[in-house]
Amino acid sequence: MNDTPTRDTPPVPTEPDYTEAGRKIFARESDFRTAAEKSDGLPPMQGLEIAFAGRSNVGKSSLVNALTGRNSLARTSHTPGRTQQLIFFDVGGLFTLVDMPGYGYAAVSKQKVAAWTQLVRDYLRGRANLARILLLIDARHGIKPNDDEIMDMLDKAAVSYQIVLTKADAPKKSELDATLARTKQQIARRPAAHPQVLVTSSREAEGIAELRAAIAQLLHERGVPLPAGTTPQTG
Repeated sequence: MNDTPTRDTPPVPTEPDYTEAGRKIFARESDFRTAAEKSDGLPPMQGLEIAFAGRSNVGKSSLVNALTGRNSLARTSHTPGRTQQLIFFDVGGLFTLVDMPGYGYAAVSKQKVAAWTQLVRDYLRGRANLARILLLIDARHGIKPNDDEIMDMLDKAAVSYQIVLTKADAPKKSELDATLARTKQQIARRPAAHPQVLVTSSREAEGIAELRAAIAQLLHERGVPLPAGTTPQTG
């Protein structure tokens, strides 16, 4: 018989699970709040804002619709560059989702691009309640030069951003895995980039629950009360 005293091994803590909180947040009504084409038309800062940015035709509107469960909340179009304003949506009274103008579409006039760029810069510079930019990257192509330019701007402005790969159903799994690994490597040393890269497909509803959970966690960390009974406990 071994009389040597033993110590109980402490349980390994588990990460909080925000899945249910995310589901309940987006089960609430999401409604159009306002739109701004110029910086002087931006609405008063009210609660937290989370903005969606990305190249034209990256699937931004489709992802917003999938996230909120509203097929027509954000307009979708086969014509890239249709979103020419900052569009503000109220999500269940908990936060404001901001749909930013798409960038990188060559057929848009230089004057229009300059106007959009100025609007985005003004928004980033003066929005103290902006919690994070979700930067959408097409999983078929990965980070392109104009995505790098946006990340440079966000790094310089010290605005937190997180990469979300879209259209993940399009490439083969091996190609998607390679893009994911390459993306993580490309953002590793960027000061304002969140290290977690999310993978989504609006068509297949892939990664939607995870994206909702990530938003719920961000809201919780910023002090926004989550729906009753959904605040996760670390195990």
